[in-house]
Amino acid sequence: MTELIVMTQKNYEDLKKELEYLVKVKRPEIIERIAEARSHGDLSENAEYDAAREEQRSNEGKIAEIEYKIKNADIREEISDTSYIHLGSVVTVYDEDLEEEQTYSITSVTEVDAMANKISVDSPVGKALLRKKVGETATVACPDGSDYVLKILKIN
Repeated sequence: MTELIVMTQKNYEDLKKELEYLVKVKRPEIIERIAEARSHGDLSENAEYDAAREEQRSNEGKIAEIEYKIKNADIREEISDTSYIHLGSVVTVYDEDLEEEQTYSITSVTEVDAMANKISVDSPVGKALLRKKVGETATVACPDGSDYVLKILKIN
């Protein structure tokens, strides 16, 4: 069964733009670099050729990944309701174990950025927080079998 990838319409449009750039701009540039490197002769000791081929593999991998995400997109309506946590919410929680507050943006898998505290609705924390309200707690299951509790302080 194919896994659906939850995203907003904006995420979907951004992916389509990125795919268009990779296919129509970057791919031809890489092909041109490969042709230029080939013209230099012996390919067995041609670092420029090897680098261009590696970039081509990477670009084609990105293209395949984005095509998969677009094909399996489950586009969700952006909700402005702040009475509960949903895709697009910014939520402040209190972790009793660490004795600290943390603010997360609940995003689609296409927008995840751990350094900016943007977590996926499909992550353990995201799943635990979904549909919770201010004052409630969410129990997050850890991969090692333990769990921890987050208290919801604020939803934007």
